[in-house]
Amino acid sequence: MGKKVLVVDDSATVRQQVRMVLEQAGFEVSEAVDGQDAVTKVNAETFSGVVCDVNMPRMNGVEFVEKVKQDAKHASLPILMLTTEGAPDLIRRAKAAGVKGWIVKPFKADQVVAAITKLTAA
Repeated sequence: MGKKVLVVDDSATVRQQVRMVLEQAGFEVSEAVDGQDAVTKVNAETFSGVVCDVNMPRMNGVEFVEKVKQDAKHASLPILMLTTEGAPDLIRRAKAAGVKGWIVKPFKADQVVAAITKLTAA
């Protein structure tokens, strides 16, 4: 079985697209609909990595990272942001919170696979 990745996005279409490319690359994929859902899943299961959007209801992606990284058991969990956002201040805040990579949508499948493969290689 491949490494398990959590895909967090409020768009079912984006979750489906990312799931498809990651599964084709040999990853096992779970999904969360927003940051709050993702916190629950990260606390209940073990993931090799997370691919997360920024703009979501209830809890956005950066808030999710800040919340999850407060727990020492998730300190080394690699998180890749996949978002339409590219503001330098937002990227700095996310990286300070523990984000390891940032890809701006629209994305290329091989770009996401290469990034999550690299992040989960450790």
